Amino acid sequence: MVSTTKNRKIVIDSQALATLSFAEQGIFKPVDRLMNKDEAIEVDNTGCYKGKPFPFPFILAPSGEKNQEVISSIEKGEKIDIEVDGKIRGEIEAEGFFEIDRRRRIEQIFGNYDTQNPATRDFLKRLGKFSIYGKYHVNYEDIKNTKTLIKETIESTGAKSIAAIMMDARPFHRAHERLLRITLERSDLVIVFLSKHEARKDKVSYDTKYEILKYAIDNYLPKNRVLVVPFESTFLFAGYNDAILDCICANNFGCNKFIIGKNHTGIGMYYDKNEMKSILSKYESLDIKIEVISRFVYCKDCKTLVNSSTCPHGSHRHIKYNSKALRRFFRVGILPPAVLMRTDISSKLLSKCMPDRFENINKIYDDIFPNSGLLENHSEEEFYINLMKLHQTTSLT
Repeated sequence: MVSTTKNRKIVIDSQALATLSFAEQGIFKPVDRLMNKDEAIEVDNTGCYKGKPFPFPFILAPSGEKNQEVISSIEKGEKIDIEVDGKIRGEIEAEGFFEIDRRRRIEQIFGNYDTQNPATRDFLKRLGKFSIYGKYHVNYEDIKNTKTLIKETIESTGAKSIAAIMMDARPFHRAHERLLRITLERSDLVIVFLSKHEARKDKVSYDTKYEILKYAIDNYLPKNRVLVVPFESTFLFAGYNDAILDCICANNFGCNKFIIGKNHTGIGMYYDKNEMKSILSKYESLDIKIEVISRFVYCKDCKTLVNSSTCPHGSHRHIKYNSKALRRFFRVGILPPAVLMRTDISSKLLSKCMPDRFENINKIYDDIFPNSGLLENHSEEEFYINLMKLHQTTSLT
């Protein structure tokens, strides 16, 4: 989109654009505009906006000398263009601006002011001194398309109980699969919101995560009852309020159940009069049921995947499903044991993380594995699958 006007502009990145789209599409409902100073103070004090839960003020204060110069000199009613990557992607009907407390903004998002935290430092870099407020419009179809897809799926399936699971799936392991199965037992339809956040060092793109998750669902779960959609986990979701924002988003996307793990960093479990509660307990007024699930482990004595809160054998007998540890396997090119991930899934992921790792995969394959005596082509994924089968051979171990 190229602007034909002579409006002044502010420049933001794609994450800020997606964040604005969340509100415009009603996913942050009732938030649908950039808040003024009085509204921001009220939300900060009450945790509510227009009587509905919202964890912190919804503002736009982009850093940059030019951005701050424009914002601090706007006139009421002035139209300000929104530029992203050199293109005009929206417009703000400016009503005014106000100065923000940058330290307080960090505390609102992260719960503290820890400049040793890389996420805090990144957020400070993008945060300016002045915030613009008013109504706006942005051109960003992704969230609108996701909203439409979910609505159409609910209508076509006739689902009444719709559960939301926010998932990063880096990588998709057996505990994820168990969580999906349990949720399916209690729901007509499960919406998996797959995070689009990509960490460079992990070499796992959103497309790869989506492909592998879809493969697992298509082969091991009732695929007509699980819908995977992209979720724009922007900078607002980086702090300790991410579980609250996830819950609000799930509700406004059309889900009536929200499934979250008890060990989620943003859930803040605590006891109140001998009753276990979480930070989400403050948001019981939302029209969505919140289910907190204990984490799953593999028990050496039970010899199966179990809920950690119901297994009697103790943590010293438990094999844990730690996504960060599993990513280290793939980073150095090692296949995780089958007890942690299905062999075909880990093989598919490793072949994506390290493509063309071997100079002549067909020769290596024929030198090790049985063959028909004819020249055959084999993929790295096929090689890894058969290699894992050798690892599981027990007659010589």
